[in-house]
Amino acid sequence: MRWFMLPVSAAAHVAVFLGTLIVPLATGVEAPTPWPVSTTPEFVAVSPVPPPPVLRAVSTAANPNLAPIDAPDRIEPPSLDDPAPGPVIDGADDNPGAPAGVTVGVPIEGLSSLPLVLSVPTPPPPRAAYRPGGMIREPRKLVDVAPIYPDIARAARVEGLVILEATIDERGVVIDARVLRSVPLLDAAALAALKQWRYTPTLLNGVPVRVLMTVTFRFSLGGPPALVAENSGRPAPARSRRSAAGSTGAEADREL
Repeated sequence: MRWFMLPVSAAAHVAVFLGTLIVPLATGVEAPTPWPVSTTPEFVAVSPVPPPPVLRAVSTAANPNLAPIDAPDRIEPPSLDDPAPGPVIDGADDNPGAPAGVTVGVPIEGLSSLPLVLSVPTPPPPRAAYRPGGMIREPRKLVDVAPIYPDIARAARVEGLVILEATIDERGVVIDARVLRSVPLLDAAALAALKQWRYTPTLLNGVPVRVLMTVTFRFSLGGPPALVAENSGRPAPARSRRSAAGSTGAEADREL
């Protein structure tokens, strides 16, 4: 295409465009209806405006039954002159423990009511324990349990005498025991065996009583633990807590 054809082409395009716009307007052709037809109504019903809320007057009077919001400056002490009456119960009087029409107690003029004193009962004194002798015979043993040599004492080569004092109750049961002569590694074994012993009840004037008994155990590496003495007398002063090495056998020493 040559350059001199460019104006001719532009003029031709403008003429065609103007023709497409002017010819329909000149002939009176109506514009086509848009498709699809809108179903939107031409107007929308407006809901009525609700009435304004009615404001009610609120009483500003203070209610005495409500808890206060602000802390008071001071708290008034309660008045004892006119106490508030309590609930009234039909048929009840000042003394509910008495039947109707009966007056409890005898009124005495000039005497005021005495203060109520509560006495606490004193505990009974501990029962006395007696040592057999004279009219009190020694109890007879029914159950005998030998002590067990502790392994730790045997490994440490500890031996010696353990003297105990046992309290036997009215049934013949050992209820308490204390160490009079101690060997620290052997005391527990002697106490455990002694508390399993049982005796016949001891009588004083036909009444069972508690008695004290002294028991001596010998722990020796050469044999099992042995009962050395079981008597009612007080033990002699201890001479040594360890027996001589190689000593064996049981020694009976009864003090009556």
